[in-house]
Amino acid sequence: MLSEIRSTPFPPCPAPFNMAAHVLRHADALPDKVALAVLGLSGAKRWSFARLKAAVLGTGTGLLQAGLYPGDRVLMRLGNTVDFPVAYLGALAVGLVPVPTSAQLTSREVAGIIETVTPRAILLAEGVACPDTDLPVIRTGALSDMRDLPAAHYAMGDPDRPGYIVFTSGTSGIPRAVVHAHRAIWARQMMVEGWYGLRQDDRLLHAGAFNWTYTLGTGLMDPWAAGATALIPSAGITPAQLPLLMKRHDATIFAAAPGVFRKMPGGQMPTLPRLRHALSAGEKLSETIRQSWETSTGTQIYEAFGMSECSTFISASPDDPGTPGTLGRPQPGRRVAILGPDGPVPRGEEGTIAVHRGDSGLMLGYLGAPDATEARMQGAWFLTGDQGVMDAGGEITYLGRADDMMNAGGFRVSPLEVEAVLNTHPGIGQAAVTDIEVKRDARLIMAFYIGPAPLDADALHRFAAERLAGYKQPRDYFHLDALPTGANGKLQRRELARIYEALNGKT
Repeated sequence: MLSEIRSTPFPPCPAPFNMAAHVLRHADALPDKVALAVLGLSGAKRWSFARLKAAVLGTGTGLLQAGLYPGDRVLMRLGNTVDFPVAYLGALAVGLVPVPTSAQLTSREVAGIIETVTPRAILLAEGVACPDTDLPVIRTGALSDMRDLPAAHYAMGDPDRPGYIVFTSGTSGIPRAVVHAHRAIWARQMMVEGWYGLRQDDRLLHAGAFNWTYTLGTGLMDPWAAGATALIPSAGITPAQLPLLMKRHDATIFAAAPGVFRKMPGGQMPTLPRLRHALSAGEKLSETIRQSWETSTGTQIYEAFGMSECSTFISASPDDPGTPGTLGRPQPGRRVAILGPDGPVPRGEEGTIAVHRGDSGLMLGYLGAPDATEARMQGAWFLTGDQGVMDAGGEITYLGRADDMMNAGGFRVSPLEVEAVLNTHPGIGQAAVTDIEVKRDARLIMAFYIGPAPLDADALHRFAAERLAGYKQPRDYFHLDALPTGANGKLQRRELARIYEALNGKT
């Protein structure tokens, strides 16, 4: 039997379609229900579905009045506030193409994004890095004023037209602009039963910031599309404080990256009578974390595998918990395979995890990079670049990354991107970076370099901080006489972990 799952195809997205209209489809029937609660230690700021819809459509009107037209790209440089999802949906509602970005990015990184995306305007919050530009800038004060404007009409259209753009780091080391269609939100319904087990009466607490795409999807868009309530911690809330918020606000589902679960208090968790289960994505969940959570809360964590290009498509769920240690099965409606050079491999054999190119949640492509898009395809399949093995029952075990992608706090980071920055330092001849497990379940980015002499570590930290987002910056730097290479001269990053252990007396 081959490593391929062909489930009954999910119903196609209807036309005409608008992503924001789909997300807010329950607003008229549930006007007074709490759609969003921003949680603090002393209370919460609540938004009803009616208020949320009015703010979104008023913002859409304001963006059009600002001179923007359907199809224009809008770069979002907003912080961890409700401005982010309101502006995001407001842009989508009127046919603009929002480009959400992390507030952690530096001005240099944003300058590269501007060059790639060529936005028509920038939505900018105070204190969020942005280079000087001649582009129109709309600040949060003006965005807030737009909420009171008359409601815009949804721009309905082809579900395959561009909806939004997110950035990811590819194996080339260049952050790629991933273009998603409006239909991407329709495809996320396969996650509702295949991963979330989400119901209209749920209160889903997501531990991420508003401007993280994991939060935007799992924490906001999907609960709202189901008529459920989204709970988001306010800025400054620590992982140790999350259990208290779950208890106070009757969270029924909790979602986070494994790094957040790792920092929570474990055996000191309060009783959470309303909590049904938890969700994890962003990196592979360790069995140590899973067991600690289940012992502390009496609930399960359901893990999912996906990527920016197709969100999640393999997962466990309340209806199909799967075998511990596996990722679960392809979600109902998906077509997934484990590929070798000639197509799906026999079950039990290792290969590359792939999703069918006809999946309605798959990206339209990388902006301005058709060759890079086609390079990710193998016949009818989109290659994830991650290795796995499918058992006889269709469950998939994750075997690691086919490339050298690093994972820092749930963010996938290309070593080539970090190395390209470090190699511009005048004292560095060549740099190599990798993520190293410094203690159980904790991985940090470490940098190794060759050059005339060792450099001051503090100076290197400052150099990186000016050019890289915090999660991309190496935690430490090591001067070497030579970097590890194979017979063909190719860098062997896997040897860096052994070098690190030797330098730290662990061998």
